[in-house]
Amino acid sequence: MKTLILTSEFPPQPGGIGNHAYNLALGLQNSGKDVTIICDTQSISGQAEEVFDQKQPFKVVRIPRKKIMFFSYIKRIRTAFFYTRNTDTIMCSGKFPLWMGAFLSFFFSRNFIAIIHGSELRLPNIFLRKLTDLSLYRFDKIIAVSNFTKSLISHLDLKNISVVPNGYKILFPTIAQRKKDPIPVLITIGNITQRKGQHNVINALPNLLKDYPDLKYHIVGIPTEKDRLEKLALKLGVEEAVVFFGKVSEQEKIELLSQADVFVMLSETTKSGDAEGFGIAILEANALGIPAIGSLGCGIEDAIDHGVSGKLINNKNPEHLAEALTDILNNYESYSQKAKTWSQKFTWDKVIKLYLDILK
Repeated sequence: MKTLILTSEFPPQPGGIGNHAYNLALGLQNSGKDVTIICDTQSISGQAEEVFDQKQPFKVVRIPRKKIMFFSYIKRIRTAFFYTRNTDTIMCSGKFPLWMGAFLSFFFSRNFIAIIHGSELRLPNIFLRKLTDLSLYRFDKIIAVSNFTKSLISHLDLKNISVVPNGYKILFPTIAQRKKDPIPVLITIGNITQRKGQHNVINALPNLLKDYPDLKYHIVGIPTEKDRLEKLALKLGVEEAVVFFGKVSEQEKIELLSQADVFVMLSETTKSGDAEGFGIAILEANALGIPAIGSLGCGIEDAIDHGVSGKLINNKNPEHLAEALTDILNNYESYSQKAKTWSQKFTWDKVIKLYLDILK
């Protein structure tokens, strides 16, 4: 069966939607599907994408980004039309791919599947939100990566929607042991933005440092809004407790995780509608035996088993974070072992089977 995946993001550039699309394509290809990806060229030269694409077992078709985006959109549509003619199933992931998939459904009788993550459903422009809603009615099946994401379209009263959790790929051969250093180390991995909520952790540090004066908070990821967080830490007088590492390699990420005690992701939904759809980095940490503390009211609720693999809290309440941290540290071995067990439910080899069942 030929499968076409239209995605708004794709490696080697970062992004949760791209990571999901890549592992989905890899899993389907390895399961006997003939997969083609249509995505954008994000870099200026396109060399990074070209090197990456040549190593893949599936076909990747890149659309260069023009200075005038209208021409890029036209190219995307023409390319999608060309490949849809000889495709059985079209899977659309991301804002523009959802619109394009709906458009294609007027011209082709194919199996159209939408994959929704969260942010594409809460666009600040009312017209675009309505366009997304209308587009979803055109799909044969809709897959939400979390129950939170599914709740965002409850007003559409769709009956053809399933929840398939996001998956992660184990990239390390062994499970790291907890560091022996008694100083608590918290870590967040992800793009430094309002959505990821690193500022919520920094805001809680004055309270945490009362009980744990030597505590460190490691921030790992693209430093998009690093300056804002540095100013916040300085204002609160906690700059000595905050360490920025920037974007790191996979091996460096594993090493930093092995130095940490608790993964913290106090994500929040922004005014522009940018929302946390799941929380893959949490499960990667869990696989190393690192419990997590995450936000209520977003897709992280599906990534943390409250009281088992970690704790779910109000992201704006420093006392809740302090209580959760104390509980985890006082019962660390139990949380650590259960976090490992919990993470095994979300490996891509298990998640891809759920996709294959839906494709049947």
